[in-house]
Amino acid sequence: MRRLFPETFDEIQIANPVRRLGAMVYDGMVILALWMVVGIIAVVINDGQAVTGPGFQTFLFVLTYGFLAYFWTRNGQTLGMAAWRLRVQTTNGESISLTQALIRFMVGLISLLPAFAGFLWAFINREKLTWHDIASGTCVVQLPKKDKKKESGKR
Repeated sequence: MRRLFPETFDEIQIANPVRRLGAMVYDGMVILALWMVVGIIAVVINDGQAVTGPGFQTFLFVLTYGFLAYFWTRNGQTLGMAAWRLRVQTTNGESISLTQALIRFMVGLISLLPAFAGFLWAFINREKLTWHDIASGTCVVQLPKKDKKKESGKR
């Protein structure tokens, strides 16, 4: 079930492409670490021999999608996005669906191929949207800083 996020469009703005890149690098390191752990487990299971082939590559591909889709559909933020105060959501301010996450993931991969053209599109697009934002009906927003004075007053 989709969840409506609490921030209004007055409190947020479409994320800057440079901040998005920072979050992507952060998430890339987390995914690489995840792949390394899976690779070590696979080598141990395979009696110390390297694991290769399309089956293992497919498993890593599905694992990567599962990791991203879990965070995108749960609260709209991967670990890198949370660090950079970014969130992916629908253009209506709701959490995205698994279908949107799949479209976003697949078109995001296509966006990498022609020299990152799909990502660079955000620099020339008026709404700062990438190819995968447009294809999936989503957008990445910059969240406001939490006001620590307000937070401490609530306790």
